[in-house]
This record gives sequence, structure tokens and C-alpha cells, in this order.
Amino acid sequence: MKHGEERAVPAVRTVEGDIPGTELGVCDAHDHLFLRSPQLPGQELADSEAAEQQLRAFAGHGGQSLVQWTPHGMGRRSGALVELARRTGVRLVAATGLHQAQHYPGELPSDPARLFVEELTEGVRGAVCGESPRAGLIKVAGDFHGLGAHARRTMAAAAEAHHATGAPIAVHLELGTGAADVLAFLCDEHEVPPSSVLLGHLGRCPDVRMQREAARSGAWLVFDGPSRTHHATDWRLFDSLADLLEQGYGSSVLLGGDTVTVTARAETGVPYVTRVLRPRVARELGDEAARRIFVDNPARAFAVHWKS
Repeated sequence: MKHGEERAVPAVRTVEGDIPGTELGVCDAHDHLFLRSPQLPGQELADSEAAEQQLRAFAGHGGQSLVQWTPHGMGRRSGALVELARRTGVRLVAATGLHQAQHYPGELPSDPARLFVEELTEGVRGAVCGESPRAGLIKVAGDFHGLGAHARRTMAAAAEAHHATGAPIAVHLELGTGAADVLAFLCDEHEVPPSSVLLGHLGRCPDVRMQREAARSGAWLVFDGPSRTHHATDWRLFDSLADLLEQGYGSSVLLGGDTVTVTARAETGVPYVTRVLRPRVARELGDEAARRIFVDNPARAFAVHWKS
């Protein structure tokens, strides 16, 4: 395939290589096996054995794939993801990108767009044991009810990298806010198709009108499973899911655990997605809804026409 030429068939870029979206199966669309931040001292996810136990329990309840949203510089351990995928049989997707500036104690990359493209097409920097898997999505972050200078810089870089590679862009919405600003910046100003944008943490601000508006844009709506970090609005999760399904937006919804701390891992963790959330979706919203949210939608959201 020549440089810049799109693949004929959309593919998900996993740490073991590109696969058709249909091979993802039951997917945790937003989670973390490894993560480190100065904002979460003493809560680092860095234990490979614990990560493997999480994946095996997740798979024991029917889980088949997981998308890790940990971006560059936050202890994502992408080389370890390769070994974990091989050992457990769970399909894993790694991320490039940058979070909010507060998560980085050191100097930020001078050319983030170049970094993102490199990690999407050549391999993730800092991988260990000779493993250098390619990232399969770009993770960036907004601010509370808006976009500051750092957010605009990293999102502009993400848009540039998207246009160069085709990669989807996953966005951390601070406390679930700012979706309209993100869509205006990425889609209107920088011409990223809404279908290539995943809006994370929408459940943290359970404004159903805002959620419907985001769904009307054509972007993906990513809801989080319960954890101590996000518990304030956990009880509204199924209200939001039911409303979106009733409004005809069931084909836009994704669900994940977003396990970001050791405490959250011990209390709920990655297995909660398949052990509790998926059966509850099937029970309360129907088997068809469960298949859409956990199988059909991830197969479309993360599979793209890669340009390189």
C-alpha cells in the first residue's frame, strides 16, 4: 500500500495488528489497564499481573476486547499490552494523544501532531522488551465547560493527525461538559467528521438534552461504568441510556469502565463491565440494545480506513 493510500476495508488497529471491526466482539470501549498521573498519587495502575487478572476476569464474563484511553506520557505500558493480549486472548487497542496539562510534570512535546502520527503509523514511543505496537486512536481532553489554550493546541494536533492517518479521536470531557465546544472546534473548524469523534464521560453531566444534541451531531457518545471517582452521577447512567435508545440514538452509544485508580480497580474494575453492566443492559433495555452497545457500535466506532 502506498503512503497516503486508504485501506479498502475499515480496520481496528490493535496492539497485535489491524483487524476487522467484527473481530472485536464484546468490547469495553473506554478503560485503563495502566495509568500514572501526579494528580493521582499512590493510585498508579502499573502492575502487569493485576492487569492480567482483570482481563481474565473480564473475559470470563464474555469480554473480548478493550480500548485503553491512556495517552502519551501517562504510563500506558503499551509494550506490556502486547504481551497481555497474547496471554489472555483479549483484543487490546492502545492510544496516543495528550491529556490535560496538569497530568504532565515535565515538558510537553513540541510537535504533538508529529508525535501522534508517528505513534499511529510506526509505533508507540517508550515501549519495552522490543515491543512497539501502533496506537489505534488519539486521546485528547477538554476543560470544564470550554476549551483552553492547551486543549485547543492538542485538539488541533489531533485533527491534523486524524487527517493524515484516519484515526478516531477520543475526547475526555471534563465532568461531562463542553461537548458542543469540542464538536465546533474539531468538526466545524478542523473538518473532522463527527463519526470520527468519541465523546467520553457524558454520563458525568446527566443533561439529557445535551446528550441528545451530541447524538444528533453524529459523534459517538461514550458512557462510563461506576467507580469511586465518578459515583456522583452513576445512578443516572441507565436514565441516559434509556432516553437515547427511546430517541433513536442507540447506534451512537458506547460503554466502558474507565478504571483509573487502584482503588477503583479493587472495588469495581474492568470485569464490572461484563459481569454487571452488560447483563443489566440486556435485562433492562433488551438483548438488542446490549448487542448494539457492546458489539455492533464498537465495531464501527474504532474501525477506520487507515491512510498509513
